[in-house]
Amino acid sequence: MKAADIMTTEVFSIPPDAPLMQAVRTMLQHRISGLPVVETGKLVGIVTEGDLLRRIEIGTQRQRPRWLEFLIGPGRLASEYAHARGRKVREVMSREVHAVSERTPLDQIVHLMERHRIKRVPVLTEDGLLAGIVTRANLLRALATVARELKPSSADDAVIREQLLQELKRQIWAPVASIDVSVRNGVVQLWGAITDERQRTALVVAAENIFGVTEVEDHLVWVEPTSAMVIAPAEQEDRPKAS
Repeated sequence: MKAADIMTTEVFSIPPDAPLMQAVRTMLQHRISGLPVVETGKLVGIVTEGDLLRRIEIGTQRQRPRWLEFLIGPGRLASEYAHARGRKVREVMSREVHAVSERTPLDQIVHLMERHRIKRVPVLTEDGLLAGIVTRANLLRALATVARELKPSSADDAVIREQLLQELKRQIWAPVASIDVSVRNGVVQLWGAITDERQRTALVVAAENIFGVTEVEDHLVWVEPTSAMVIAPAEQEDRPKAS
């Protein structure tokens, strides 16, 4: 999937010379946390909730000891002063905007969001015009849509087992040599030993994602690497022992 497949096309934007309070009212009215700043159709910046955290009106502007201000330097102090007191959007907006094209794959968009810790990515046409925006909510809706379309198949037990084993062989973390898999009527049973509890969750997830699987039963035991002590899962330890 690409940006064009999930982006919101009706994007609320604001011109750079608009009053800052107009941007605030727009975000509150439409329950959005950021506005692209557009001038003659071109994206020139973005104003978000984060840009409005340090404001003199609510007493949250940065306050430092005088000696530290001398070390910081006049340029950064002047920028912070304008940011906390600016009355127009252009005086407060972030000018460094991470944007993508309509053909950008979703994995690249997610990587961009994670790397720069941002919640939204503007989408531009080939001419540099604002075409839409991809937010985290768009990604969640795409996930929900795909999940509805994926329906378990009536795969044969042997096919399920083979597909799961092949998947595990492709994963470096999977202890293929120390586990066994059995499948009966779509129920996958995992047996064997793991050396890290995180492997347990990953093995169950791998099984759940095979078409035709209706349930996963975890019979794995954890072998502590240092002492070689075998520790059964909590649910197995709590079972009453036969007399």
